[in-house]
Amino acid sequence: MRRAMIKIIIGNKAYSSWSLRGWLALKQSGLPFEEEVVSLYDDAWAARRQQADIAPSAGKVPILWDGDIAVWESLAIVDYLADKVGADRFWPADPAARGCARSIAAEMHAGFADLRRECPTVFRKTFPTRTISAAAQANVDRIVALWDQALTRFGGAKDNNGDGFLFGAFSAADIMYAPVTTRFTTYSLPLPNFARAYCERVQAHPFVREWVDDAQRETWVIEKFE
Repeated sequence: MRRAMIKIIIGNKAYSSWSLRGWLALKQSGLPFEEEVVSLYDDAWAARRQQADIAPSAGKVPILWDGDIAVWESLAIVDYLADKVGADRFWPADPAARGCARSIAAEMHAGFADLRRECPTVFRKTFPTRTISAAAQANVDRIVALWDQALTRFGGAKDNNGDGFLFGAFSAADIMYAPVTTRFTTYSLPLPNFARAYCERVQAHPFVREWVDDAQRETWVIEKFE
């Protein structure tokens, strides 16, 4: 019998960007939950990912358990929690804004592979400016353009007014892009001033700050990411 409280299984807080998204979604929901952190890519990982709690997602994290219900993939976790607590906690109320927010969140979920590959997530490090490929730079340019569109049309925050997030209040769109803001910071990638200011606002959010603080305290080290 599974616990009554929601549980999320996540990877190392120092490295797992997708785990951050699922965890932020739970924090945003306001629901109480338990978390279990598992180390990725160590000698025991191949066996660990076959365990019953992780196997339904084919060994991917995050995976959320609500009783006997398993939900994986970060955007699916957002939608599952929105069904439980109300979509307005995650998505803007205005139909045009909501359509845009869902679109840019889905684009993040499915895309930007070159940036992800060349700039792996390390929440506890900052490196000198990294030279990236033209394909990865195209990813950066597209992300910045999406932020510009959202902040200008819906966020009211391009000039540091309003709540400072893509659609005003902190939302699922910001959750999906939170690890991107840290990638930009970790690798000191050049950004327009408004985009850098948005990164700073996201990283100052108490939920994001809590995760990064936990990442700093982790003792696991995955050398290929360091």
